[in-house]
Amino acid sequence: MTPRERVLMVLSGRRPDAVPWFGDLDYWATSLISRGLKPADFKTSDSYIQWHRELGVGFYLQGYFPFKTIIENCDVKEWRNGYDRFRQIETPRGTLRERWRWLPDSFAEAPAEHLVKSASDLAAYRYLHQNIRYEPDYDFAEKRRRQVGETGIVLGYLPKSPFMQMVALDAGIMAVTEMSADAADEFDETITAVRRSHDRAAVFAVDSPAEVLMIPENLSSEVVGRRFYEKYMRVYHETWTQRIGQAGKYSCIHLDGTLRGLLGEVCSAGFTFIEAMTPAPVGDLEVREWAAWSGTSKTVLWGGLPGVYFTDKVTDAEFDRHVIGVLRVMRREPRYVLGVADQVPPDGLEYRVKRVGRLVEEYGAVEIGEP
Repeated sequence: MTPRERVLMVLSGRRPDAVPWFGDLDYWATSLISRGLKPADFKTSDSYIQWHRELGVGFYLQGYFPFKTIIENCDVKEWRNGYDRFRQIETPRGTLRERWRWLPDSFAEAPAEHLVKSASDLAAYRYLHQNIRYEPDYDFAEKRRRQVGETGIVLGYLPKSPFMQMVALDAGIMAVTEMSADAADEFDETITAVRRSHDRAAVFAVDSPAEVLMIPENLSSEVVGRRFYEKYMRVYHETWTQRIGQAGKYSCIHLDGTLRGLLGEVCSAGFTFIEAMTPAPVGDLEVREWAAWSGTSKTVLWGGLPGVYFTDKVTDAEFDRHVIGVLRVMRREPRYVLGVADQVPPDGLEYRVKRVGRLVEEYGAVEIGEP
């Protein structure tokens, strides 16, 4: 079977010949581009998909939002200074400013100054989201459909839930926790305003040519526990997993941190699969424990190979032991996809990535009912 055939069989509840193997190579590719080892347009080119074929990895993740975001009735300025990227948004309710810093040693950027710093910024933040217009942007999804073929699937993003938009990008967990406690009514009003905005964008995502739709939450249970999940996230997830299913498409969420505190809750929200699940010894649950912690749902569980295992910090013997152990669990029933948790890092070893495909051939045959 092809990678596409295998994964679609699992997502539809059927039995493939072997455990599907799909890896997120985006971060690794970014580092290769930054070091001049790949061309600037590598990740959007045919060569990127061919690279996946040569490595024996199914393709699925490209960080693509199938809509354009247009801010109206605000004065928006963007500029760069060295490694820093700035954005300033002037609204009639106040000025918001953020700064993201590029970290050349790790080939990534991180927030150095959040857009929302305290409750005093919430009025301006609400105004911003009340004045965002969205338009469909489907050209890249069509391009990916032509490129990918049997190598994988075409995936697009919905917006994050409003709560995770603030936690992961715009405010940070400390400010969010303080605002939800000290300015609860205004914080809730703000979440509602962002929800109305994100719902408008989500319609375009569901109507796009993408066959799989992700809510890219970057969840981890030690940051977002059950209380925040139930109060601020569940309704958004249940609404859009239902809408995605009604459109005849598959839904997923990015849960790449600790699992114990949220796995059962997220599985009950209706997602087809949970992606980038990180096992022990890096995460907090062994792969063999995932099914028990997922509750009564049959949500597909996708992940199992920590990114660090693709580096020289882990021996070849330990790498093989871990991959084989994961496959022995995953081949027991067709509800698993072997994946990287979360990404192959910049110091990833090419031969390790190729090695996974060989181990899948040897140990990954699906055998329902195997002891």
